[in-house]
Amino acid sequence: MNGENLSKDVHQAMAQIGRADIVVGIPSYNNAATIGHVVAATQAGLEKYFPQYRAVIVNSDGSSSDGTTDAVLKTGLDKSRLLLLTTPLFPVHRLSFPYHGIPGKGSAFRLIFDIAKLLNVKACAVVDSDLRSITPEWVDLLLRPILHAGFDFVAPYYHRHKYDGTITNSIVYPLTRFLYGLRVRQPIGGDFGISPKLLGRYLERSDWETDTARFGIDIWMTTIAIAEGYRVCQSFLGAKLHNAKDPGLDLSAMLHQVVGSVFRLMQEYAPVWTTREGSRDADLFGFRFGVGLDPIDVNIDRMLSVFKRGCQELGEIWSMALSPETYEAVNKIAHQIDGSENFVLDNDLWSQIVLDFATAYKKEPVERGHLLRSLTPLYLARVASFVLRTRMLTSDEVEDEIERLCISFEQKKPAFIRKWGE
Repeated sequence: MNGENLSKDVHQAMAQIGRADIVVGIPSYNNAATIGHVVAATQAGLEKYFPQYRAVIVNSDGSSSDGTTDAVLKTGLDKSRLLLLTTPLFPVHRLSFPYHGIPGKGSAFRLIFDIAKLLNVKACAVVDSDLRSITPEWVDLLLRPILHAGFDFVAPYYHRHKYDGTITNSIVYPLTRFLYGLRVRQPIGGDFGISPKLLGRYLERSDWETDTARFGIDIWMTTIAIAEGYRVCQSFLGAKLHNAKDPGLDLSAMLHQVVGSVFRLMQEYAPVWTTREGSRDADLFGFRFGVGLDPIDVNIDRMLSVFKRGCQELGEIWSMALSPETYEAVNKIAHQIDGSENFVLDNDLWSQIVLDFATAYKKEPVERGHLLRSLTPLYLARVASFVLRTRMLTSDEVEDEIERLCISFEQKKPAFIRKWGE
């Protein structure tokens, strides 16, 4: 790796630094309001927990116009409050560069990974730029399993509000677990630790110019790590407080690109997942504790309105994507919309819808973009049903509901493998 994708400015900065043991990357786009806290917490974590290592914080920015870069470089850190037991041997460098390529998080990660590779690091981590709950301990929990326990990939494990992360809870976690047999609870969590070996594997792949470079990068990273047999663990980070959104708002682009990435990788790794049965827990580091979480308002009426419109306009696509039995069941629940409090899209139907879409994506009965876009109304119907069912449940009880959905997926695997091979 000679850094051929890096600009002259990056090369000059790398020449001045020479080498590093750790790189922590922070992708950003107009995150001036939050990124200062993220940078300060990251620097504090590096100085407190890894004082003997040479560390670099790299902000990979998508041409922000709100002063994000200035916030990265100018944020102060009151070291007198850190109670450092050991004086850091080396200063923590902070760098901020614009990334190039397809706009999105994947392009930002590629720049960070290229820099980490060029500096020949011992470990790399990435954290989101809109975090309000990051603490110095996150840095320790994401890097220590790489540096001291021989793991290649550290996924985050958070407490989140029961209606935050609905794409994860309803599709990505159950489907990833169903396919590859490892229970990584937040496969698109956004905050990860990565070994040099896995970093090199990511960089040698040729799919950086696809939708992976937008929203699909997190599941791409997680899937490669699990499917290719790298050592994977999780670290408990506490609460994830960030700029969460009502799942009824327009998350369609993210849904399409994340699910599209899952479906594409299913085809690549079919020889792996068709031979795996059941699922097992991933190793979990950190001390689990209860935390308070920000409330999230959910507009059920809007979600069901989108579903109702989808029933009127997308019948042709759905009839090709879904089996006749599944399509009939979808039409049946459409009649429940007017009495929204009684609306139910249950686990068995929802898991079958997702698996039917995966098969349809492979066989391409319609243009894949249209197919993925047509999933949005069904996804919103599932979220509405989930919210109605879980309004009065605690977070632990909601986790039990998600576990039942995962089991529904796993029970369908033998039949799904047969259908996949037809």
